[in-house]
Formats: sequence, structure tokens, C-alpha cells
Amino acid sequence: MTPEIEARQIAVEGQLLQVAIRHSSGQQPPLLLFNGIGANWELAKPFLEALTSTTAIIFDVPGVGGSPRPLLPYRPSTLARLAAALVAELGYTEIDVAGVSWGGGIAQQFAHQYPKLCRRLVLAATAPGFTMVPASPSVLWKMATPRRYTDKNYMNGIAADIYGGAFRDDQSLIGRHAAAMRGARNLGYLYQLLAMSGWTSLPWLWSLPQQTLVLMGRDDPLVPPINGHILAGLIPNAELRMIDDGHLFIVTRPAETAALIEAFLADASKHVDPSSPLSRLASWVRDLISTLGERRDNQAQQEGRK
Repeated sequence: MTPEIEARQIAVEGQLLQVAIRHSSGQQPPLLLFNGIGANWELAKPFLEALTSTTAIIFDVPGVGGSPRPLLPYRPSTLARLAAALVAELGYTEIDVAGVSWGGGIAQQFAHQYPKLCRRLVLAATAPGFTMVPASPSVLWKMATPRRYTDKNYMNGIAADIYGGAFRDDQSLIGRHAAAMRGARNLGYLYQLLAMSGWTSLPWLWSLPQQTLVLMGRDDPLVPPINGHILAGLIPNAELRMIDDGHLFIVTRPAETAALIEAFLADASKHVDPSSPLSRLASWVRDLISTLGERRDNQAQQEGRK
């Protein structure tokens, strides 16, 4: 029997947050999940339901889903502070943290800002901020507005281009994903875009103490896989796992993704010894050459389909 997900509003530092908690009897710290841009918590429901032994916490960012919009824009450090206050309100003193896409930036900021609170870190389909290797201009243009969250026909037309992977071949996935959308308000979406404006984790990634799992989709048009290689190369205790899917593998492959994450979080013996910056740089260059080759092959396959 799948544990129920409890959804309720909680006031934190004067901000009302729509919070969802997937309870579990597991003994390890709960997992705090930061969602993607414009995404309400329900979009992560398949992943939450696929967890077998982990208590998970997720909340709608102010201005998205069930969380009212704040009066003023915010920075990643503001969201990290709100999240830490929420964790304290729920009575936890140690957590694991995961972030998907845009939320991966907030997860990195949280791990940097609250190293004693964050035990382990999971970064999925994300990048080190504005210093990332970007998607193509056509993909970025489609992401510039929240239209895909309010116009399901538009979503059906662009999903394969921006998300790749299983969305290219299974139209039913697009419909199910669109059905779970609750609509990102225009100003709330703009606040999310502004939050990441000029933000980067590159200056301090080397200082993150957490054991870190980086997950990337091999066919991700929105966050090219090379960004995962950069993160794993610069974070001392990091490992990279590639998934044969696109940007939203957490939705299209929830059971596989949940199993990978739970195995990482539960492995008490797991330790990735920090290597020297020079050896990590050499490894990163090798991975870069390999990834660029894969990206070229994927583009050729896509052109072949057309």
C-alpha cells in the first residue's frame, strides 16, 4: 500500500507555503525536494509515490501552485532560508536535499548555506546557474514564459523539443504531465526567473562537504548533460549517473529515479574520496569529449526522425 501524501499550508516567516509530505517509516533523514521552474508539487507526485522508505517534503515556491506570491522578488538564499525555517517548523534537525532543474540551483544554495543541516545532496537535470552550458536558443525561447503551464495545446506542441527523452515517442506522457499542472502565475514565474539572474555556484562548489549524487538525462535539450559533468567534476564528494531519458526523467522514470536516489541516501558505507583538482579537471575534459560526441549523435538521430 502506497503511503498517503499529506498536503497542507504552513506559514513560515510570514509567507504561506503549500507543503506536501510523503510519510515513511524509514529511519534516515527526510528528503527535502526543490521542484523545477513554474512547477507545482503535484508534478512530482509520481516520484513521491515511487519512494519506498523515505519521508519526502516538497513545497510550492511562493507565486507558484498553492503558495501565494510574495510582495517582492527573492534570491536563492531567501528560498534556502525559508526552506530551513520550514524544516525547523516540522521538527527536523538533519535532512537530505534534492533539486530538479531550476530547483537544483536552490538545492546547491541550501547545501552551501546550511552545511550542518544538509547531510546529502542530489542534483537532477540541473546546472551551476547562469554559468551553465546553455540549451539552444529555440529551446530557451520556449522556456521564457509559463505558457506551457496554462495552454495545454501549446504544451503538447513543444514538450518533445524542450524535454526530450520519452516525451519524443510517447504522447500520453505529455497529456498526463499537463493534467497535473496547476498553472504558474505570470509574475510568480518572473520572480523565479529573476531569482536565478546572475546566480552561480561555481565559486564555491569545491567547498560543498556533502556526498552528492548528480543525475542527468542523456537526451536533455534543456540542460545539456555536460552541465552534470561540470557539477560532478567540481564538487569534491560527487558521483555522476546518466539516465537514458530526457529532462524530466524524474517524471517519466519515477521508479528508476527513486531507486537510484534511495540507494544513494541509504548507503552508510558510501564515500567518494575527494580527488585533486587537477585529476578532476582531466576527468572532466575526457567526459566533455565523450558528452559532445553523444550530443552530436543525438542531434543526428533527431534529424533522422524528421
